[in-house]
Amino acid sequence: MELRGKVALVTGAGRRLGQAMARALAGRGMTVAIHYHASGEGATGLRDEIVGTGGQAALFEADLTDPHAARALPEQVVQRLGRLDVLVNSAAVMHRLRLEDTTPEQWNAIVDLNLRSVFFCAQGAAASLRAARGKMINLADLAGLEPWPGFAAHSISKAGVVMLTKVLALSLAPDVTVNAIAPGAVLVPEDYPEEERERLARSTPLRRLGDPSDVVSALLYLLEGGDFVTGQILVVDGGRFIR
Repeated sequence: MELRGKVALVTGAGRRLGQAMARALAGRGMTVAIHYHASGEGATGLRDEIVGTGGQAALFEADLTDPHAARALPEQVVQRLGRLDVLVNSAAVMHRLRLEDTTPEQWNAIVDLNLRSVFFCAQGAAASLRAARGKMINLADLAGLEPWPGFAAHSISKAGVVMLTKVLALSLAPDVTVNAIAPGAVLVPEDYPEEERERLARSTPLRRLGDPSDVVSALLYLLEGGDFVTGQILVVDGGRFIR
């Protein structure tokens, strides 16, 4: 897919991986719909950065734990920007919560954002992506491919994203490709102790933690070169999953 001149919606684009991916797509000449909820300062800064360097970007605020808001967001982008070619579902939370520590409220908050919002945002984008013969990228996680009992609800929600990606790929074929990126230790939680970061790096076959640029490279491959790839989970983890 040629990205220049087309429109991408990136959810959770106010911080961390979402912000890095949105910045990269703007750098490829796309108009970027920057979604945010709690990260308004980061989203506004990114919009100003893109516009200040000659790019095009617009802000869209929505609480994606509300399924109606998630479903409505893509249509809002189309109404304002005229089309939608790429949807990147990256909005998510990651909380260290074991089985015995997780309350119903915490479960709902995690699953509603990490999984349910992806479903309904995809549902809301389906018609526009079909019309554009576009692409959808979901952010899964290594925790969706192997059990992480210390992050129980997160792990379960990301496993759901893995299966949802495959269901969407079949549901939207042949018009839309749908794939997922499953990062490993790329941007670990901000409260991770330094000794835990070092342990993760030592136990990774490539002997380092990942960088947002590693995920951006995977994203650009799937968008620009992966025209015959759909329903796949591209693991970006320095080799941890093969051990």
